[in-house]
Amino acid sequence: MQADNPGAPPAQQLTFSLAGEEYGLDILAVREIRGWTPVTRIPQLPAHLLGVLNLRGSIVPVMDMRLRFGLERDGYGEGTVVVVVAVADRSFGIVVDSVSDVVELDHGAIKPVPDMGVVVDTRFLRGLAAHAGRLVMLLDVEKLMRPEDVQTLEAVLPDIQEIEVAA
Repeated sequence: MQADNPGAPPAQQLTFSLAGEEYGLDILAVREIRGWTPVTRIPQLPAHLLGVLNLRGSIVPVMDMRLRFGLERDGYGEGTVVVVVAVADRSFGIVVDSVSDVVELDHGAIKPVPDMGVVVDTRFLRGLAAHAGRLVMLLDVEKLMRPEDVQTLEAVLPDIQEIEVAA
């Protein structure tokens, strides 16, 4: 989503804060924003996958973005938010420190992620944009959930859904 599409309308991004930095998600991937509520923990999940939420009858995995990015967890408080996103036919929640606002970014303002070598994993980023005096890191929602995370969840979610239906 760089300057290769100059006639396209501005990209709308939901911006949020994480460890003092500003990130953005394509607004079209966002399904819901909800305040923090405890999740049902599932044994042996990777640390960044906190567990699942029952969202109006659907079981939704929840990922802590601080832990996903290798940052220290600061605790969950009143400002902590779960953003429910959809990728293809899957929904999952991402825990962020706080939601800022929805911003419109011209495609020409979105710059490619610089090569940081093998030391820094930038595969989750699809671009960087300056907006209102701050740098916004734009996330690629489709790359947040690793294939091994999806396999782990697929192995345990059928059991959880059966329990929910039977209860």
